[in-house]
Amino acid sequence: MNQNNSSQEASQQDPLFPHRQGLGLSEQELHRRQALNQLRALGIDPYPSAAFHRTHSTQDIHRDFKDVEVDSWSSVSLAGRLMSRRIMGKASFAELQDSTGRLQVYINRDELCPGDNKDLYNEVFKKHCDIGDWVGVRGRIFRTQVGEISIHVEEFVFLSKALRPLPVVKRDEQGRVYDGFTDPELRYRMRYVDLVVNPEVRQVFMLRSRMIELMRQFFNRHGYLEVETPVLQPMYGGASARPFKTHHHTLDMPLYLRIANELYLKRLIVGGFEGVYEFARDFRNEGMSRFHNPEFTMLELYVAFQDYHWMMHQTEALLEEMAVALHQQTALKVGPHTIDFKAPYRRVTLYDSISEKVGVQVDDLDETALRQLAQKYRIETDVSMGRAKLLDALFGELVEPNLIQPTFVTDYPVEMSPLAKVHRDKPGLVERFELICNGKELANAFSELNDPLDQRDRFEAQLALGLRGDPEAMMLDEDFLRALEFGMPPTAGIGIGIDRLAMMMTNSASIQDVLFFPQMRPERHDG
Repeated sequence: MNQNNSSQEASQQDPLFPHRQGLGLSEQELHRRQALNQLRALGIDPYPSAAFHRTHSTQDIHRDFKDVEVDSWSSVSLAGRLMSRRIMGKASFAELQDSTGRLQVYINRDELCPGDNKDLYNEVFKKHCDIGDWVGVRGRIFRTQVGEISIHVEEFVFLSKALRPLPVVKRDEQGRVYDGFTDPELRYRMRYVDLVVNPEVRQVFMLRSRMIELMRQFFNRHGYLEVETPVLQPMYGGASARPFKTHHHTLDMPLYLRIANELYLKRLIVGGFEGVYEFARDFRNEGMSRFHNPEFTMLELYVAFQDYHWMMHQTEALLEEMAVALHQQTALKVGPHTIDFKAPYRRVTLYDSISEKVGVQVDDLDETALRQLAQKYRIETDVSMGRAKLLDALFGELVEPNLIQPTFVTDYPVEMSPLAKVHRDKPGLVERFELICNGKELANAFSELNDPLDQRDRFEAQLALGLRGDPEAMMLDEDFLRALEFGMPPTAGIGIGIDRLAMMMTNSASIQDVLFFPQMRPERHDG
């Protein structure tokens, strides 16, 4: 009987994995299941319930014993995943990996299993222990002849048996991967494997977490309150986007996953809070790309008695401080570019940015003229696109990709910004800016509209766009309008895309690289 047939037959008879009956097991998977059964036959629980007490992490040991003399060395306990092993007769070397790094351990058969237990050592460690298994060790710190800090193991404990083999990652002498687990789809789909075999991936997510922590510290230091607002909303709003829709059975009503939390945070400003912020999970039923995921994280901040000019300075201060805290400098390598987050950032109006590119002043062009201009540059349009959408398309195609250094694009037409206050000096415009960096929008901010009558007119204009077929037009939110009628003070607000900011702060090329579990198409099971 050949190995493939025996593996398939074994899988059909394997009571531990009935869902895989008939699918077949690889030779390595079959070996691991046999090892699992042998461990239990030897009276060893491969998934023990008892806690394992660790005295150190690998990082602790490398730090605490770096310069310690021999007579000061002491006993430690360490838990981790077995990542390599070298068996040399009665002696073996292995490498354990925990969340902080790797450490070598040394196992001597005569010391680990004295007397009649030598056979147990051969059975357990040599035959039934595999790369990827979780183990705990207790022993003495020592240094090998080549100076490597290691643990001389006196006790070895199984913590969890791995039934699938890890991918083999090969690196050169400089640590560069030349054969490894690099396929993007597999990495994103099996992030749990990616994190094990590609340690640099863990650093990306640790840096992202640190970035969010720094933002919280910055906002808290200024006296702003972190809050939570509903994810399930009876009426979506706060942005121009297509929502996900669901149904609540008890209330027998439709609900929407939020596309933004803006309208709820403004309600809190009406209620008397003077500065509120939220790290919100938002959902938009739109396209996917290396810059877009249907579920994403947005930071929104609203501060009473301020305007969009103040918010520009606040944003510059935040990003400059963050870059220095994370990288000890403001100039960061992002793909092929070096982006400098040191303030101040360039400021240019939306109209001027487009006019510079097309060589024609677009300030007073009507919808027909803008559509013709878009067609000249082969920008796709449709009948649902009004003047605002056409300007947005021209900007997105011709201007935005070329704005690499942080740039505030300001003063948008009123029809593009239903929630922003009219400009104090420029009729037909609103007080709004977008922060563009590395060719993509990073933040969007307003002097917030607090005139309830003007806001109603804007919502009604959005309804008209919806009737024209615009799937991203806003709904008319009567409760939000009622809140404004109770009075909202002058307010500055901003939304910052956390995932895109994390891409820049970690020099990641795709949004999928900074999301633990990005949305994926259903996995195919051929055959």
